Amino acid sequence: MGTIISASIDLAKIDKSKIKEVNGAKYYPITISINDELDKFGNICSISTNQTKEEREAKAKKQYLGNGKQVWSSTAKPASSSSTDNFGDMPF
Repeated sequence: MGTIISASIDLAKIDKSKIKEVNGAKYYPITISINDELDKFGNICSISTNQTKEEREAKAKKQYLGNGKQVWSSTAKPASSSSTDNFGDMPF
C-alpha cells in the first residue's frame, strides 16, 4: 500500500541549534506522526522537531513545525496474473 502526504512546515519555528552538517549537507531532525483520524482541518499528520532522550525524560514541550494531508492512496489489490478467465469472482 502506498500513500502520499503533502505537508508544510513553518521555517520560523526551526531551532537552528539542531541543524547538523555532514559532508557539507545540512540536516534537520524531524518526527512525522501519522494520526488514526483527520483533525478538524483535514490533516492526517503532524511534524515536530525530534526530541533528545533528555528532553523526552524531562517531558519538554514538543516544537510543532507543521502538518500534512493525505493527497493520494493506493489501497487496491493488484490483479492476479495467474487467472486466465474473465469471470473474476463470479460463483460459477
